[in-house]
Amino acid sequence: MKRHLLIFGYGYTARALSTHLLSKGWSITGTTRSAEKADTMQKAGIEPILWTDPDERVQSALSRATAILFSIGPDQTGDPVFKRFQDDIARSANHLTWAGYLSTTGVYGNFDGAWVDETTPLTPTTQRGLARKLAEEQWQSISDLPLHIFRLAGIYGPTRGPFSKVRSGQARRIIKEGQYFSRIHVEDITTILAASLENPNRGNAYNLCDDDPAPPQDVIGYAAELLDLPLPPIVRFEDAELSPMARSFYAENKRVSNKKAKQEFGITLKYPSYRQGLQALLEAEGSS
Repeated sequence: MKRHLLIFGYGYTARALSTHLLSKGWSITGTTRSAEKADTMQKAGIEPILWTDPDERVQSALSRATAILFSIGPDQTGDPVFKRFQDDIARSANHLTWAGYLSTTGVYGNFDGAWVDETTPLTPTTQRGLARKLAEEQWQSISDLPLHIFRLAGIYGPTRGPFSKVRSGQARRIIKEGQYFSRIHVEDITTILAASLENPNRGNAYNLCDDDPAPPQDVIGYAAELLDLPLPPIVRFEDAELSPMARSFYAENKRVSNKKAKQEFGITLKYPSYRQGLQALLEAEGSS
């Protein structure tokens, strides 16, 4: 049987994974809400399904799928894919070898800068974290689904990094004492997801992040250093004018361990710190 991945939500991470898997001979179907993105997918060799298409199109893709990736953000009632297709997915579960849900490290909640791992209780405090926890539980409720949960830290990579903000002069180094964020380069996410697809271990959850949780102001400062630009101004968190979404990221503070994923899959991260990752992004810009 040809290996066929059905992706619900063809976003940034799913696109990177698709590029890798297509080169390995996989066939891929993906859903999107954008007709423009559907055209781009088709040109890349991916079968697109618009979210507004009849359910029969997804049901047909499910009958051919050997693996599923869930990559759509939830709302307060959970995962929209679960609400619409849970019965179809449950009926297809016995011929799937792998199902992956892209969650977030926000499900852990606040630990005041302490380390968390996959054994840490899930105690989210933000609406975003609570919705992700609910979505995890929804997929876990399908008993025959070969589910793997991936809790992603902040994602960066090509077209998604701090350089444009630093160059524009809009960047600030926002200081909140003792605050740590974890992050991960999209190439390292792809490596781990591909390894899991090759060696499924159903029922497991994995943290996907690099080795170097760091205060956000350090990352902005290093980006400015690489660009040989002045350090952006320091602003105290209490004085920063932030959107509710941006402010919510600072509500929870933890350092996330990636030991389980690295050990289980035998992975050495290509970008173990934001320093290597940002250097590579800048070098790629110069060669493009």
